[in-house]
Amino acid sequence: MRRARRAPTAGTRAALPAAGLAIVHEDEHVVVVDKPAGLLTIATDRERCRTAYALLRDHVARQRPAARIFVVHRLDREASGLLVFAKSVPAKRALQRQFHERTAGRVYLAVVEGRVPDHLQTIRSRLVESVAHKSHSTRDPRRGKLAVTHLRVLRRLPRATVVEVRLATGRKHQIRAHLAENGHPIVGDRRYGARASRRLALHATRLTFLHPATGASQAFDSRPPPAFRALR
Repeated sequence: MRRARRAPTAGTRAALPAAGLAIVHEDEHVVVVDKPAGLLTIATDRERCRTAYALLRDHVARQRPAARIFVVHRLDREASGLLVFAKSVPAKRALQRQFHERTAGRVYLAVVEGRVPDHLQTIRSRLVESVAHKSHSTRDPRRGKLAVTHLRVLRRLPRATVVEVRLATGRKHQIRAHLAENGHPIVGDRRYGARASRRLALHATRLTFLHPATGASQAFDSRPPPAFRALR
């Protein structure tokens, strides 16, 4: 199991031994988890039980007193990394407000096809979802929602590039669509035109937010799993 590193704080729990989902921090207000690739964040029409939400819902229901769990944001099924869930409606609203106002931070690592040029540092467009549930850019301001993605090249490989990705907005498939539309689909992302049929090389490596109850700054880091590092 991959390791998630953070500054020591009270309320830390051991890993949840189910479907590879690891709890890296828990207190009476929030739960931060490290999600493996292949696990849904929330239910779909086809899968309702094997999701991060369902596993955490069952986990907090066994606590005394029993608690509830609320989704704050999502991570694609094929991606891995850090997510925060709330344990109350006020905590959920406070955290979602931070994501909306861009005071919460999310940093991703991605391995993409081709050589990303140094000048490609910010991708800005309006994204819209197609009937096939894929996101793509549109010039129609009435349809698309503004999406801003910041890139930083970390390492160049013979046929790929390792990039750090920071989100200024949080649209569906934003990173995947933006990179693919600029000629650098994420390795393993066949849905967005990648050639290699490996796992999606996208990992949510850092998560920061202000604690919804105390206002204290929270920062969590997660190393990519071995299968991800092997893609390099």
